[in-house]
Amino acid sequence: MTADSGGANGTNTEPELSDSLKTFGAVLKALREEAGLTQEEFATRVRCSAAYVAKIEQGKRFPPADLPGRAEEALGPVSCKVLGAAARSLTRRAGLASWFRQWAGIEEEAISLYAYECRAVPGLLQPEGYARAIFERQLPPHSAEQIDHKVAARLERQDLLDNRPNTAFTFIIEQSILERGIGGASVTRAVLDHLLTVGERTNVEIQVMPQYQEDHCGADGQLYLAETPGHQWFGYTEGHLSSNLIADPAKVSVLHQRYGKLRSQALDCRATVNLLKQMRGAA
Repeated sequence: MTADSGGANGTNTEPELSDSLKTFGAVLKALREEAGLTQEEFATRVRCSAAYVAKIEQGKRFPPADLPGRAEEALGPVSCKVLGAAARSLTRRAGLASWFRQWAGIEEEAISLYAYECRAVPGLLQPEGYARAIFERQLPPHSAEQIDHKVAARLERQDLLDNRPNTAFTFIIEQSILERGIGGASVTRAVLDHLLTVGERTNVEIQVMPQYQEDHCGADGQLYLAETPGHQWFGYTEGHLSSNLIADPAKVSVLHQRYGKLRSQALDCRATVNLLKQMRGAA
């Protein structure tokens, strides 16, 4: 599945496999097996989840930039050089798909993940009915089989909330999104119930940006921020049929400033719970 970084954009579904990613995954799998390691054993040694390693080997995830260095102790110096060469071939194939897969990998390892959404409920917080309503309304239209695949991929992505209990997840969602009524009243109630349930987790904070906020600083659109285990920050933004991974520290700093301001302008977590309960009662 993808980064699932949020809203209604069709790029949030499982990306098509590229030859370069499949090749890298095959190389990693061969080196791991040659070293006599299971995916779980290798994952522990390189500080990744086993699920993430599996997706890299399947060519579904862009590997962390420092994976060859992390893998040297597990695989040996010669294998590390081979893996490094395979990784360098990926960086020469830059483009939209690569940016998207890179963000997916960053997000899966993140120790902090911040999201501001003004288009749709963030993908990590979408219950099944809402995700299905989103995909059913995309143009050009998808087949029933494609919709099922996209919904399954999005729900699978939400395992991050369970698998990363030490990751701090923070979400800011525009109230207008929740009042839009995508999918009808029953879907809206399911969304409100789901947000209230997920918001009870100790590592999840959900804030709603009220409908009226004259000092709102989110006019430039949605944004995502993620902190890696090495304490490097990345930003991610999306538009129609486009996405942008932001690594420049100066630009990431700008996004941090904006996100901090948005948090101060949104309702706090307790006020958000009260609003969600009021909206659920009226839905």
